[in-house]
Amino acid sequence: MFESAEIGHAIDKETYDAEVPALREALLEAQNELKAQARFPVIILINGIEGAGKGETVKLLNEWMDPRLIEVRSFDQQTDEELARPAAWRYWRQLPAKGKIGVFFGNWYSQMIQGRVHREFKNAQLDQAINGAERLEQMLCDEGALIFKFWFHLSKKQMKARLKALQDDPLHSWRISPLDWQQSETYDRFVRFGERVLRRTSRDYAPWHVIEGVDPHYRSLTVGKLLLEGLQAALKAPTEPLHQSVAPLGHSLDGKGLLDSLDLSQQLDKDDYNDQLVAEQARLAGLLRHKHMRRHALVAAFEGNDAAGKGGAIRRVAAALDPRQYNIVPIAAPTQDELAQPYLWRFWRQIPARGKFTIFDRSWYGRVLVERVEGLCSTSDWMRAYGEINDFEEQLANAGVVVVKFWLAIDKDTQLERFEAREKVPFKRFKITDDDWRNRDKWEQYREAVEDMVDRTSTEVAPWTLIEANDKRWARVKVLRTINEALEKAFKKDK
Repeated sequence: MFESAEIGHAIDKETYDAEVPALREALLEAQNELKAQARFPVIILINGIEGAGKGETVKLLNEWMDPRLIEVRSFDQQTDEELARPAAWRYWRQLPAKGKIGVFFGNWYSQMIQGRVHREFKNAQLDQAINGAERLEQMLCDEGALIFKFWFHLSKKQMKARLKALQDDPLHSWRISPLDWQQSETYDRFVRFGERVLRRTSRDYAPWHVIEGVDPHYRSLTVGKLLLEGLQAALKAPTEPLHQSVAPLGHSLDGKGLLDSLDLSQQLDKDDYNDQLVAEQARLAGLLRHKHMRRHALVAAFEGNDAAGKGGAIRRVAAALDPRQYNIVPIAAPTQDELAQPYLWRFWRQIPARGKFTIFDRSWYGRVLVERVEGLCSTSDWMRAYGEINDFEEQLANAGVVVVKFWLAIDKDTQLERFEAREKVPFKRFKITDDDWRNRDKWEQYREAVEDMVDRTSTEVAPWTLIEANDKRWARVKVLRTINEALEKAFKKDK
């Protein structure tokens, strides 16, 4: 795979000096158009052999282009903050916004290759990491990102010669790091596993470019031209139109749906409710202080019909806890900053550290509910979201996060009663909006979207719990009991 990057490519200085001005001008023009359109971000992944000119090339790109629109990120050893969260969290929070360029050193490929080279794990785990990288990049590209992946290469002989030359040069010997010498000893393993990764992850939506790093003129022009070609093609590509109409929704042959199976007559009288509520709240408080919680985080996602009682259920959960233990994240329409990022970005940023609890009042499921029904995203976006969400939740579960998801269900008559009651009570009037009434007119469409959502995203690692919420007391106790059972199940697996 690396043969053509070891043959001694070179460009003379005269040719280089003649081509650079036009290339710089074109790159700046493309960068300004990228900023003006603000349709997609550009992610540049820098990998390869130490001493092959990775840093020098990125430094040059910052000189050729507007550095204010380029964010260079280096991912070295994981911090304590990063170690307390899923592995992908550190990358998600650093993604560039639409219209900007992000350069990632020490990215997900660096971590997996170095880990395998130093025998931190075996091929099976490397393959899992490769699959995870493919899913991440596919999702980013589906969201519109333009990804460049550069592998800067040197042969073993070229690498040793370059290190010796730098060592003998008093002005540049400081540029040799312990990692450079370390990689010279592990070169064969590094290249072998690097080839495995490149072969598996070079896809049409995010191909690898192998750059010979011996001659600085050759590698600089090559990288610059590849960037320009990719940017110009992406800027000229047409924007996918949004599908404003709702796609046809499937129906079961007998007309029965999942929500029809719920017994919405379930209820608790006041005395039973008070006894069970206090017991479950005490149980939750104890579980969050349990020693096993140090290995886990807890995420609870609340969805449901308008006026189903999500807020009241969340308050009863929070009432059991020290405010320092939890965080409540209300999800509304995305801000401009959030719209400039991939859909899941704003949720990844809120994932709690081990020992903590985050409650989402509405969640990432908005894409397959309100955005689907209201035509706020394309059909391909919400259809694709089922798989992206399952992958997201699996990553959380694999990192020790306990994920609980609630759909609070009420019938149409109960909703109407609660809407009318809210309009009559001054301090509750703020809860009812025109959107609530409009959503009610699409009751059946939302109902079928919910059933699709549960069918496609209720998994072993993150199952849905459907809450019969016509009786608020029943709903609140069931929510607390479900959270407690999920934590106890996770703690039991630790033993």
